Amino acid sequence: MKHLTITILCLLLTTLAVQAQKTAFTVADAINVKSMGNQTLSADGRYLAGIIADGRARFGTDHFRFRDPSYLNVRAGELVIIDTQSGDMLDVFDESVRVTQLTWNENNSLLYFFRQDEDKMVLEAYDVAKKKVKALKVKGDHLYTPGLGILPATDDSFVIVGVRKAGWLDQAMATYKEATDGPVVVYDGSEDFLKWDKIGVEGSKSEVVKIDLGNGKATELLPESAYTGLRLSVENRYLSYYETFRMKTSYNRRDGTEYQTGFIDLNEGDSAVITYERNKKRRIYTWDRHGENFAWVDSGYVYVQNLAQVGTTEPVNITKGKAFQKKDTTKEVKFSVNRWNRDGDKLLLTSKEGWWTVFSNGTELNQVYKLPEDKEELEKMPNRSIVKWSDDESMIYVSYSDKEKWDRGVQSYSIYNGNFDDLMTDSKLYSSWRFAEDADVVTYNQSDGDMPNNVFLNNLTFDAPKQLTDLNPWVKDKKWTRTELISYRNVDGKELKGILYYPVDYEEGKKYPLVCEVYERFFNNGYRSSMNLLANEGYFGLRPSVDLEQGYPGEAWIKGVTSAINKLVEEGKVDNDKVGIQGVSYGGYATSLIITQTNRFAAAINISGKVNIISFLGDSPKIGTRNYAAAEVGQDRIGGSFWDEPLKYFQTSAVFFADRVKTPHLLLSGEGDWNVPGTNTREMYYALRRLGKDVTWVNYMKGGHGAGWASNESDYHDQWNRIFDYYQKHFFKDEKKEGEKKEAATDQEY
Repeated sequence: MKHLTITILCLLLTTLAVQAQKTAFTVADAINVKSMGNQTLSADGRYLAGIIADGRARFGTDHFRFRDPSYLNVRAGELVIIDTQSGDMLDVFDESVRVTQLTWNENNSLLYFFRQDEDKMVLEAYDVAKKKVKALKVKGDHLYTPGLGILPATDDSFVIVGVRKAGWLDQAMATYKEATDGPVVVYDGSEDFLKWDKIGVEGSKSEVVKIDLGNGKATELLPESAYTGLRLSVENRYLSYYETFRMKTSYNRRDGTEYQTGFIDLNEGDSAVITYERNKKRRIYTWDRHGENFAWVDSGYVYVQNLAQVGTTEPVNITKGKAFQKKDTTKEVKFSVNRWNRDGDKLLLTSKEGWWTVFSNGTELNQVYKLPEDKEELEKMPNRSIVKWSDDESMIYVSYSDKEKWDRGVQSYSIYNGNFDDLMTDSKLYSSWRFAEDADVVTYNQSDGDMPNNVFLNNLTFDAPKQLTDLNPWVKDKKWTRTELISYRNVDGKELKGILYYPVDYEEGKKYPLVCEVYERFFNNGYRSSMNLLANEGYFGLRPSVDLEQGYPGEAWIKGVTSAINKLVEEGKVDNDKVGIQGVSYGGYATSLIITQTNRFAAAINISGKVNIISFLGDSPKIGTRNYAAAEVGQDRIGGSFWDEPLKYFQTSAVFFADRVKTPHLLLSGEGDWNVPGTNTREMYYALRRLGKDVTWVNYMKGGHGAGWASNESDYHDQWNRIFDYYQKHFFKDEKKEGEKKEAATDQEY
């Protein structure tokens, strides 16, 4: 027993020694954290391409040129290719580059992409075998529209891309300068579009061309219009597309736009064939892997058609009269299309009742998984989202997350025996599942829930995980927060969840300051720079959930956030006199609003959040009618127009209750923020100052949405230092005063 005690003591001392050697996680460290984005897995699973970048990638954006047709701003990073078999990582370029739309060719030998070269995009490809980047031969000076992607032919004889029509830039810039330079700008309410909506409409237009990679000749396939969803069939025969027609500025998101779909038979060289005539109702297709069979839903029914049969054969309704709701056998089940099988002759459907399979000719509609009918039982079930249907159709793979605890990962569901099996489920955090099309290979992001993600490789039994990246090896030498999922009940008695971030060097039984970071609902943890930085200041961090109700959004934060804090205070973890609150954007709005309803916070920080919903309606001109829609039918949840519900707009605007604020308030904004302009923040500053309140407004002149965090590196440091200083000042002001009194008393003794 004596030896065991000594051993335990030695282990404890060793652990403490290791912890003591670690250094604080700093603002500079937060910038240095790397992640791998734009990941693209080759069809054979052999190569994973992606862009590795740190926090500097978001710096340097010219926010004032938002909507400027001549402005390009692809984020910079290292373009890498990982050999998933050997684990080797190859840097495609010797330096950081701005690339987008990474696309593997059919045989996984070429990686196509657009690269930003000063003020234009160039089309290039990386040859895996030769380990060399080559600029693709293209005749003419084309302005590419990268958003339409790159569609390479099976034999790499051509690529299909979007380009601007000749003269587009001159016309688009004339419209843009009319709105920005003047000298006189006229806003005419009788015109179909708001001026900035008109600029957006012009910016959405492209031509679609086929570029012959042998001679560089570009051939027009589709005339100028607003296209999305380009898809090239496997045999290079069909090019399908969606087309959008904006006719006027809309305030309700339900009118002013019409939609159309069509395709071109490249073998025949004919003009486009319309599969869905212009209509106010949008139609979305689910395609098979060959790009020839497509399915869609109309009024809950599933329709199927083949491109070769368009015009000669009517679409087949494969679900009508075949499935009825159990609670009302006169009503048919309403379906959604999830995906096609590998052979393109069968579909996996979903509904409120469960999952179904059906052949594309409408035969053998079978329910393979039944969801419970009881609402309470259904609400308690784990979240499951289908991520793959096995090639032999016997297995459905789902991403999995328990609703009560951090138990997450991937499961398989057997269609034959009706059972779910855990393949890889634990407390880790998983995301971005990428299944190889032609191999039993999957890649995904993984974190322990606290540290930044790395990329892993596995097989379809998920029993051979292999780490492909070690993006931030230095973090093991840094002090790090740990997270805990907490449960609490809001004022209405509804159970909610929150994520608690522990202070570094946490000591059981000691009370700590707390900073709440608010928005809407939170459940999953994961690396969060803000929470880790605050934990390194010696604070608890908390991301509490709230239950937002349509028509009464202002009440949710006071009902939910304060209840979560009370729980932690009662547990003896948190010092009730040292609680702060902050938020970004909608969370910043919540922060300013909640301190008009309670005085329990020692300090509050609003970062790029509105304070006056009424003036905000017309406060973000570059994004058109978004603010009206957000209030009436969107995130703000007011549920009606200002003229229908004037009191609700008044009640949910913090500036009108500035006289009630007793909490010191720091307001942070960006002069170039086209989302929540700093002019809205200014209203709160002027109101609080007029009322003699404790308020500070910091406006970053190069900042965007996120203020100093969306500016440059210097402003990023400045904003964090201000946040640290603000909490330090208001959390410990009583201790400071007491210290000054003692010092004065000591001086008097002498």
